[in-house]
Amino acid sequence: MSKSICFYFQVHQPTRLRLYRFFDIGKDSHYYDDFANRTILRRVAHRCYLPMNELLLNLIKQNGGKFKVAFSISGSVLEQFDRYAPEVIDSFRRLADTGCVEFLSETYYHSLASLASPAEFKHQVLKHKAAIEHYFGVTPKAFRNTELIYSDAIGEMVYEMGFKTMLTEGARHVLAWKSPNYVYSGALAPKLNLLLKNSSLSDDIAFRFSDRSWNNWPLTGEKYLGWIKSAADKDEIVNLFMDYETFGEHQKAQSGIFEFMKFLPEVILNDGTFEFVTPSEATKKHKAIGTLDVPDPISWADEERDVTAWLGNELQNDAYGKLYGLTEKLSILNNEDLWADFGHLQESDHFYYMCTKFFSDGAVHKYFNPYDTPYEAFINYMNVLSDFILRVDDAISISDANFAPSNQEKAVKKPVRKAAATAKPAARKAAPAKKESPAEKKTVAKKPAAKKNK
Repeated sequence: MSKSICFYFQVHQPTRLRLYRFFDIGKDSHYYDDFANRTILRRVAHRCYLPMNELLLNLIKQNGGKFKVAFSISGSVLEQFDRYAPEVIDSFRRLADTGCVEFLSETYYHSLASLASPAEFKHQVLKHKAAIEHYFGVTPKAFRNTELIYSDAIGEMVYEMGFKTMLTEGARHVLAWKSPNYVYSGALAPKLNLLLKNSSLSDDIAFRFSDRSWNNWPLTGEKYLGWIKSAADKDEIVNLFMDYETFGEHQKAQSGIFEFMKFLPEVILNDGTFEFVTPSEATKKHKAIGTLDVPDPISWADEERDVTAWLGNELQNDAYGKLYGLTEKLSILNNEDLWADFGHLQESDHFYYMCTKFFSDGAVHKYFNPYDTPYEAFINYMNVLSDFILRVDDAISISDANFAPSNQEKAVKKPVRKAAATAKPAARKAAPAKKESPAEKKTVAKKPAAKKNK
């Protein structure tokens, strides 16, 4: 049986917040930088989404359907495609029509809901599933959580929602001596199949490809195939997971990234060692070789491969706690605008911008951060959140007022009840019988008087 390569790409753009000042709180509830969102979305569409989709479509046709990939497209970016670049959705539809592309499910708002609220997590997954069905006419069968976040408890929730395959990070502190190049099963959900990212080989493309100081620059298809064969010498599958914006945005076109991808499938297929598979195909072809125990959440980020990139300091935890503290209040309300803003405020990017890791991973965080400092990101976010909290509290107050009984309702008298004409008095317990005199027997007993109406 041939070995497998699974390519998966994450497509996401956050809904960026505008500069929201303290004095805007309670006065202006439009939180988003529409100009930045449109400008960046159009730029990335031109540099990455449109040319790369066209390249993948050609590769699928040229290789007779033997080249396959998978996408996870957040609901946040789908909304922006609809608003600013509908032609991108059309290009993804053409890929869907080939039957060689799998669309995965995730949280609609690319959120951290799996760590905070099972109910909100399930709501977003179902909402995203419906969006994928609407846009591309397919039902997702495999799941990829935000930022590849996974734990045993999260895996159990995902399996209970009907997914049999889930993607996550091949974290070294979890794997220990094990290889990421196999299928594993979940500890609390033994029938959930786990595909683990090969971080080294993925990052060679995503982060190191254009780095001229890298001792392996330039990267060619033949060289990369050699690394894949060496990594999977006795293994079964190599999972290459990365942001789709790698192509043309993070790694510019002049770096040669498009040419690299143009010839890589042919180089791999001609060698005959590997075949390309989608995540669902991978877990049908390869059986789990063991259980992966992940008691604490893992992710793709930083050396730690945990969730401290989003929840690693007091700023992030304060914002996170206040945001998800509104869940119960919002569940009382049926307000679409509030729910939509709540969703966009959950996007993991907002918490990533507040990260204070300035050492080994500082350069990566700085690249993806539109703010000069994490503290500016925190202040801006908390100003927005303060206004949102006011809106939620106002909506709760109005809701309570609408359901409170009026003074007239309180003053309504109880209806007067009329005694039934044929009603007989209740029989009393009989007293001990006594002998009647002849005179008493002749006496006619009086009927009891009728009770007066109250």
